[in-house]
Amino acid sequence: MEKRVVVVTGASGGIGRATALAFGARGDTVALLARGDTGLAAAAQEVRDAGGTALVVPLDVADPDAVAAAVEHIETELGPIDVWVNVAFTSVFSPFEKITPQEYKRVTEVSYLGYVYATMAVLPRMKARDRGTIVQVGSALAYRGIPLQTAYCGAKHAIQGFHEALRCELLHDKSNVHVTMVQMPAVNTPQFSWVLSRLPHQAQPVPPIYQPEFAARGVLWAADHPKRREYWVGGSTAATLAANAIAPGLLDRYLGRVGFANQQTEQKVSPDAPENLWNAADGADGRDFGARGIFDRQAVRGKGQLWASHHHGSLLAAGAATLTAAAVLLGRKR
Repeated sequence: MEKRVVVVTGASGGIGRATALAFGARGDTVALLARGDTGLAAAAQEVRDAGGTALVVPLDVADPDAVAAAVEHIETELGPIDVWVNVAFTSVFSPFEKITPQEYKRVTEVSYLGYVYATMAVLPRMKARDRGTIVQVGSALAYRGIPLQTAYCGAKHAIQGFHEALRCELLHDKSNVHVTMVQMPAVNTPQFSWVLSRLPHQAQPVPPIYQPEFAARGVLWAADHPKRREYWVGGSTAATLAANAIAPGLLDRYLGRVGFANQQTEQKVSPDAPENLWNAADGADGRDFGARGIFDRQAVRGKGQLWASHHHGSLLAAGAATLTAAAVLLGRKR
C-alpha cells in the first residue's frame, strides 16, 4: 500500500498508541498528538523502530486553536494529511451524583468536542483536495449506556450522532472524503489506571477484554475501507448492540443489577493513583504507561469476529447462496 500521512490523537497510550504503531509498521508517516511528553516520546520511538516516520505534536484536543495550529504544522512538515484518527478521551468512573459540573464539562470537551474540533480543522483541507479519511474511534457505549460512566457514554453517544450527520452531508456533496466509525469493546488500556475514579475498588473493563493491538487492527481496516459507516470490533460489541436493539429495557435492568460490581475488581483504589482529567497522567513522575493496561491475564483474542466484521458482504453473499441452494434442493425433493 502507498505510504500515507496519518494523524492519531491520544497517541501516548492505549488504542491510540497501538494504532500509531500499527500505521508505523506499514511504513506510514505518523503524527502523534497527546498531552503527555513521556508517552509521546516513547510512542514516537516505537513508530520509528517499526519502520515508520514519527512527528510528535503535544497538545490538548479540547483546545480548538491548538488543534487548528497542529493541522497547519503537520501539513507544513509532512505534507497533506491522508488519514486522521480521533481516539483521545478522558472520563470519570463515578456515580452521576458524585461528578461535579466542571468534571462533566471537561470530559465532554475532551472526549466529544475534541473529535469535533479535530474534524473541523482537517476536513476543509481534505475537501479542498477531494480526498482523505477520518476515523472516529467509538465504543459499544455509543449505543448502550452503562452505570458509573455517564460522562463517557454521553460523549460517545454524541460522537455517534455527529458522525452520522456529517457522513450524510459528505454523501450529499458526493465528496471523496470519507468518515467512518469503529465501535470498540472493552480493551486492556491504561485508562483504568489513570482515569479519575470515585469507586471504592479498582475500575476494570467489563469482560471479555481485548488487547489494544486487536482494536488497532480494526482501526487500520476502517482507514483502508472507509466507505462503510461503521465497524464493530469484538464479539461482545456485536452482541451488545444486537441485544440493545432488541431489548434495551431488559438491559437497563440487568446492568442496574450487575453493572456496578462488574466494573470493579476486589482491589482497593490506591490513594496515589494518577489521574489524567486535568493533566497528563505521565506528567508527574515521567512514567510511560504504554499501550496495554493491567489486565493482560484476562485479555482474549477475537480474530474470527474481526474477520467477519471486515468481510460482512462476503458472508451475506455466502449465506444467500446457501439459502438459495437449499431452496433449490428442497424444491427438487418435493
